[in-house]
Amino acid sequence: MNGELLSLIDAIVRDKGIDREVLIQDIESALASVLKKEVEGKEKEVKVTINRTTGQMTLESDGQTSSSATFSRIDAQKAKQVIMQKIREAERGVIFSEFQGKVGDIVSGTVHRFERGDIIVDLGRAEAILPKAERIPHEEYQQGESIQAYVLDVRKGVKGTEIMLSRSCEQFIRGLVALEVPEINEGIVEMKVIAREAGDRTKIAVFSKDEKVDCLGACVGMRGTRVKNIVRELHGERVDVIRWKEDVKEFITEALQPAKVADIHVDAATQQAVVLVEDDQLSLAIGKRGQNVRLASKLTGWQLEIRSKSQAASVTLPLREVKGVGPTMEARLKEGGIITVEQLAHATVEQLTAIKGIGDKTAVALLEAAKEAWQRAAQPAAQVPQETASTAEPAEPTEPTTPPDTTGSTQATESTEPPDANDPTGSTDPTGSTDP
Repeated sequence: MNGELLSLIDAIVRDKGIDREVLIQDIESALASVLKKEVEGKEKEVKVTINRTTGQMTLESDGQTSSSATFSRIDAQKAKQVIMQKIREAERGVIFSEFQGKVGDIVSGTVHRFERGDIIVDLGRAEAILPKAERIPHEEYQQGESIQAYVLDVRKGVKGTEIMLSRSCEQFIRGLVALEVPEINEGIVEMKVIAREAGDRTKIAVFSKDEKVDCLGACVGMRGTRVKNIVRELHGERVDVIRWKEDVKEFITEALQPAKVADIHVDAATQQAVVLVEDDQLSLAIGKRGQNVRLASKLTGWQLEIRSKSQAASVTLPLREVKGVGPTMEARLKEGGIITVEQLAHATVEQLTAIKGIGDKTAVALLEAAKEAWQRAAQPAAQVPQETASTAEPAEPTEPTTPPDTTGSTQATESTEPPDANDPTGSTDPTGSTDP
């Protein structure tokens, strides 16, 4: 048995990557525990030693050492069970350490089986779980199919190491882009922020640390090959790549692409912005079921309200159009969170007097002038259908029935955005497309 045990240990070490010394020590400890139950005087200390070269086992008890013949007292089946248990425990430890170091990485595996909606993925040395909640909606897999996923968590469970995967998280997108774009791993291009609605659309804001490197070109690739590989892995999910801007207005403008922004009014105190677009850009800016403005809001961290120019006269009329409002007063009002004529017209005297430099008489005069200006500006817009969208309560735009895009094209904003089926103008991104 001695030689067989050592051969078994060496084979396990080679196949499983377990540390030889640690495994032998675990087996010694386990055998000593079993022996202690068999020998007389269970309170005695028992120590088992395995010769690392010959596999010879010796028993030390009460200061006396016995040869391996003493092990005839141990039931052979018990010894085998103990040894195999220790081998399994050591293997679990190796697997746990290996995959714990892969948390945050993308791994590849094979769909092994399905359990209550979850997918069990074979990663070679271990099995992982892709929960239903972490799958991309509407994705279907077949047994034996290859799959990539993000390692979300690794923990020790009752049955061994539990590896949790995800394909719906934003980190999965980050990992896929990093695999396709070497400039990211080199630290030249940085992914600043990602906003995603898994299965439908993702927006990625990127920034180049080197003026000579175009961040969009690097991420999109020649003729869109890089971003198309990502879209293919996501089974058709749209991916927009935009430039990250430090200036809030510029960033909001980029985030709302492919729609063209006419003007933006921001309130830094509340992180809200009113975005003006041409009438023919309204549906495109809002997006299907409000998705474009919703993702843009997530990307920028600002609450966005989209309005067409035809309806915005009464809402975003410059404050200077109000009698008594000059540059200084306009600055004071904006500091107090009032950026539109509508807000001023609906303010109270108490709200205005709380702003530094505005007294009771001035407040009353401003309110009267604002209401007059607001009502006057609203007259020509009264006949215009009111269509707005706010990220606080996204409104689904009224869109014409348009046949779905069957070209199978992928897009990245500025370079890969195809015609939006919901854009009543049928316009395309003038900055170019990566589709052949």
